[in-house]
Amino acid sequence: MQIILLERIEKLGQMGDLVNVKTGYARNFLIPQGKALRANKANMERFEAERVQREANNLELRKDAETEAAKMQDLTVSMVRAASEMGQLFGSVTSRDIAEAVTEAGYSIRRNQVIMDRSIKTLGLTETRIRLHPEVSVTVIVNIARSLAEAETQLKTGVAVTGEIVSDDVTLPETKAASVEPAPEVDLDAASTDATPVAEVEAASAETVDTEPDHATN
Repeated sequence: MQIILLERIEKLGQMGDLVNVKTGYARNFLIPQGKALRANKANMERFEAERVQREANNLELRKDAETEAAKMQDLTVSMVRAASEMGQLFGSVTSRDIAEAVTEAGYSIRRNQVIMDRSIKTLGLTETRIRLHPEVSVTVIVNIARSLAEAETQLKTGVAVTGEIVSDDVTLPETKAASVEPAPEVDLDAASTDATPVAEVEAASAETVDTEPDHATN
């Protein structure tokens, strides 16, 4: 279907452009949202009659959006979510969640202004674009962590906090218990048979006594 764009549509065209789109996209979104008109003679004449006023309104709205975007520069919104030690969320963060977080931060937006291809399913920092006007957008940081303390750590390091946190950031190496060899069994009968009699030991000791004369002088 051919339509007339009433505002800039990303990846489609500028205000006043005639473009071809899928019929469902035009009927279900662009035309009901007031972003386009069906291209025919009557609508072309209507648009041309309103063009100057539409352009003036668009310029005013764009200035307001640029002012808001300047205020939102470097904005970070933090969210606490349950997640596994590998950093996978038990659930996901959607455009609705982000819109609510940004609104709570003091900037009123709707979920359809949050531009994202898919929901967020991992811990960490994610850059997310917010469209404030067809020609103005701003990037905010969505910081998802398991606690506010971990969120603060992620902001400082820029890295997602996953796994268990060990005190002083020291991970102790694994230790294995030393294996103990069992003492060999002793055959008492054999030991008593092989033992040297005490009398023989004493005799041998007597034979090895030092017999050198005493050279001490009187």
